[in-house]
Amino acid sequence: MKRFYILIALFCFALSAKAQFGVGGSGPTTTGRISGTVIDSITKKPMDYTTVGLYRSGGKSPITGVVTDEKGNFKLDNIKPGSYKLVISFIGYPAKTIDPVVTTASKPDNKVGSVLLSPGSHALAQVNVVGQAPLIENKIDKIVYNAEKDLTSAGGNATDVLQKVPMVAVDINGNVSVRGDQNVRVLINGKPSGATSASLSDVLKTIPADQIKSIEVVTSPSAKYDAEGSGGIINIITKQKNVSGISGSISGGVGTRQNNGNMNLNYNKNRFSLGINAGGNLTWPQTSITDFDQVLKDDNGNQLTHNYNKSTSRIKRHGAIGSVTAGYEFNAFNSINSTFRLNDGGFNIDGSGVNNIDNGSILQYTSTSMSHNHFGGFDWSLDYTHKFKKEGEELTVSGQWSHSNITTDYTNLFTAQNPSQTGDNNGKNNEYTFQADYTLPVNKVLKIEAGGKTIQRRINSNYDIFNTDDQGNGAVRDSLNSNLYDYTQNVYAGYTVLTFTLPKSWSILAGGRVENTRIKGDPRNPFQDANSNLFQNLQPFSSSYTTYIPSLTIQKQFGNQTLKLSYSKRIQRPSLQFLNPFINRSNIQNQSVGNPNLAPEVSQTIELGYNTFIKSSVLNFSVYYKRTNNLIEGIAEGLPATEVISGDTVRGTRTTYRNVGRNNSFGASFFGSVNPVKALTIRASINAYTYSPTIFDQFAGSASKVGTYFQYTAFASASYQFEHNFLVELFGFNNSARRTIQGTNPAFGIYAFGVKKQFMNKKLAVGFNTVQPFARDKHFDQNISSPTFTQTSSTAFPFRSFGLTFSYSFGKTTFSNPNQKKGVNNDDQKQGDQTGGQGGPGGR
Repeated sequence: MKRFYILIALFCFALSAKAQFGVGGSGPTTTGRISGTVIDSITKKPMDYTTVGLYRSGGKSPITGVVTDEKGNFKLDNIKPGSYKLVISFIGYPAKTIDPVVTTASKPDNKVGSVLLSPGSHALAQVNVVGQAPLIENKIDKIVYNAEKDLTSAGGNATDVLQKVPMVAVDINGNVSVRGDQNVRVLINGKPSGATSASLSDVLKTIPADQIKSIEVVTSPSAKYDAEGSGGIINIITKQKNVSGISGSISGGVGTRQNNGNMNLNYNKNRFSLGINAGGNLTWPQTSITDFDQVLKDDNGNQLTHNYNKSTSRIKRHGAIGSVTAGYEFNAFNSINSTFRLNDGGFNIDGSGVNNIDNGSILQYTSTSMSHNHFGGFDWSLDYTHKFKKEGEELTVSGQWSHSNITTDYTNLFTAQNPSQTGDNNGKNNEYTFQADYTLPVNKVLKIEAGGKTIQRRINSNYDIFNTDDQGNGAVRDSLNSNLYDYTQNVYAGYTVLTFTLPKSWSILAGGRVENTRIKGDPRNPFQDANSNLFQNLQPFSSSYTTYIPSLTIQKQFGNQTLKLSYSKRIQRPSLQFLNPFINRSNIQNQSVGNPNLAPEVSQTIELGYNTFIKSSVLNFSVYYKRTNNLIEGIAEGLPATEVISGDTVRGTRTTYRNVGRNNSFGASFFGSVNPVKALTIRASINAYTYSPTIFDQFAGSASKVGTYFQYTAFASASYQFEHNFLVELFGFNNSARRTIQGTNPAFGIYAFGVKKQFMNKKLAVGFNTVQPFARDKHFDQNISSPTFTQTSSTAFPFRSFGLTFSYSFGKTTFSNPNQKKGVNNDDQKQGDQTGGQGGPGGR
């Protein structure tokens, strides 16, 4: 009779009395191997597909497990020194226990040799041990969204996944915010990517959803983390397996909107691990239509100019990201880990429009635009961890070099009114980070964490502009707009955090951090005509400031319920695009300019949160108050009368970044996951908050939206697990319009549906999903104004899509959790619109 083999899935969930704070986990803890061979006691033949479970000596809950290969061999890798118990079982055979099996720091490997398993007189009943993390987890310091369990994100990219994460919102351009605050630092496996510092939304679109394991959201980071990022930290964890031997997966999707592919390959042998990951994204060309209307007025409210146009824009995106990670544990006390990540991506835009200008008489002219945008670079990190003999005491020293190149080439041609231009912008960014972190558990009550860090940024921008005729010929260098810009930012920081684990399930985390920031900027334009009436007399500038950042979290746990009160202070340094003092005239009617005198935003947040587990349901509520000083926003104003280019006076607006005032915001958030019946899971989250700025006097004349405004983000989904591994899911979200002191940015919401069928013991899966199936376009409306102008735009962008997805996993099955390495974690710099500057609605 043919044998039936069953693999028992062993998942162990450990609850620790000590609170764990941090992004991405607490570092490597594995050190050795337990191995052996299972033999049938009667036939003397090796037994394959036999389950080997590992327990603490005398324990009842499995830690990890593995199945034997075709030769009966088993290997349990990455085992911390200690005393263990092996339980070996196979259908029709009584389980055999070996206790104790001991490994030590000096001898981390234990070969138990041949293990004889004797058949029993009665077959064992089939046992299924099933354990899996929920889609959403609430931990003491963060929310975790387990994206690998999300059906409808398959075939998409990181932006699609982020749209479903509690408290996170993503707008039409791919700008990410947490609780309405776009000052968010996005990390990948706990580390920054150099490319995201200049083009976050574009980089997110190059990361396939199939590459993402989970997303962590930290709304109130402790003093251990960089003070930057008033909105908090988003950490994207990519899929990594911790198995003995070789394993991996391939996945992808083909659809009417975008196509994705991803490959993951892992090799682990004893204390050495190697992981390779590569993925790519390619969108089909998408065409949007925009209606733009702008009225400029004098100080008395009389109309000066009326600009209105209708334009089309065709965008096509591509992106690729890949990484190689290697780690080795020399012994129980010393280990190294290194990651090299490459990224490459870009998008091309072709546009045309019919433009009208009314200065008492109507002039109509046409425009044609083309742009090529490319970004690429690498991140190389190296981490060394030393563990001391005292349990939990360790020192981690880390370094990272991030390098990125960003280029933008564009051509804007006009048949009248505006000068035709071509532009070539080349930017380089080098970021060097060094840090050391030390952890000392003093006793069962107190744990001390301390460390230091420095970030050295070197940014160079070279912008060459040429004026041409309306056919793009006869290029002449535009010395007014061409410029060179060198920017240096050095950050020095030190912190101390104390964690107290008190009786009756109380815990306290208190910390302080000091950061010193030193900035230098050197704007240069040696070819500019000093006699021009548009000459910018720009001088080198420097700035230095020191900030103290306290943090405090108090938590009480009673049964399945947790109550948490936290206070955090954050700062948001303006990034290069906010500081660059050269005027960007690539869009003549909507110019922009940075402000080197910007002060960082400083925010303070108090939050009270409650979390409970009711059977299989999870509910979380929180209320918070946030006060932000030196609020940074772009202020649009009518162009000065001196704006004359190629002999023509140009009418339009120019946006300058300013510290406009302070904002007091009250908010509340909720998310929950319930199972009305076993096969049905319903999830929902909503975050509602107020925008109520107090404007500095000098900007009162530029503001048009003063008062208290209510804003929100909301998400809901439902999934049903049918028999025979067939799953169906429906989701939707909606984000309200985002307010500024001059108006509103577009609201955004979509809905989607997906189905998936699994085969081959869930190793192979195929699926179908659709987004906005009943409407081709979504409309995005923007409205800003001041006493001297009004400006509206409406963009129709195609969102309807249909796609097929697949995934296949190979290699040995693992039951252990992937190590989360400590290392560089730069969660800083205000990212602004987080785009490369030319994305527009094509950001999707």
